[in-house]
Amino acid sequence: MEPTDLAGLATLNALLQEASVSGAARRLGLSTPAVSHALARLRERFDDPLLVRAGRRMVLTPRAEALKSKVQEAISVASRVFEPGEEFRPSTMKSSLMLSATDYVLLVFGKALDEVVREAAPGLGLRVVPNAVDDAERLRVGDTDLAIGIYGDLPPELKTRPIITDRLVCVVRRDHPGIKKRLTLARFVELDHVQVAPRGTPGGYVDERLAERGMSRRVTRAVPYFQVALEMTAGSDRILTISERLATLLGPRLGLKILDPPLPLEPFALSMVWHPRFDTDPGHRWLREQLIRVTKSMGAMSHQGSRRRLSRSDPTTGAGKRKRRHNS
Repeated sequence: MEPTDLAGLATLNALLQEASVSGAARRLGLSTPAVSHALARLRERFDDPLLVRAGRRMVLTPRAEALKSKVQEAISVASRVFEPGEEFRPSTMKSSLMLSATDYVLLVFGKALDEVVREAAPGLGLRVVPNAVDDAERLRVGDTDLAIGIYGDLPPELKTRPIITDRLVCVVRRDHPGIKKRLTLARFVELDHVQVAPRGTPGGYVDERLAERGMSRRVTRAVPYFQVALEMTAGSDRILTISERLATLLGPRLGLKILDPPLPLEPFALSMVWHPRFDTDPGHRWLREQLIRVTKSMGAMSHQGSRRRLSRSDPTTGAGKRKRRHNS
């Protein structure tokens, strides 16, 4: 019997408990010859007869008596591996999860998610770090538990689900001297632009759409945070192309005016991405369900045909070795 031979361990336990080959065979549901052969192998393994005849019955040797309680305990421990897990209750969670996300997520539905987690799972810690170009690899190796963002091509083993859609609008300060009611394309390219570049790479979807028309814009400020971009725009004559949800949420307080873009821009979808090893993890699954519930209450999937990447010329790659643009 090898150290990892659980079948042999079960046979040994039955023999020690029954002190009978035929009794052990009935207990195991095996034939008597099969158990007899197993006993021969066990005797060789332990260099001890284990069971010896005493009149009409078999008795345990001193070595077998010493093994009896140890073997039974080992069988008991091994059997607990296959017992059903305890019923999951969020309130008893004592763990922490790492999320990769931009401040868009925190601003749009971070507060609502925090309220749900705080009330239902007070022992669950959430640590949020910025999206990175190697999010896919971080998910693979376990440095991040869940990523939320705009991703194009990802490794096929990663799981992904869209959770919220949005569209792009333009914002300027309410008393902008160069824009009244309607924004023209000519005026759009004349203005200085603020750009949100979460991963720090220049260019993006708007620049690609302009290039299709043989045009370009001048980005004078590029920042990684959406709220900073809005505040920077509110204090200048620059223009910002940003999500409608954020513009509606923060624009009025900052004195910003929302305008329709002067060129067609398709809506986009943010997805949550995770490694399949967390598919059945109760805590991870519960958090994913709360994300869906929170965003669904906001009319999350209200934009039909939303794309999964913002920049077609430089798509998200699963390996994280190419630079990726998710800028507006």
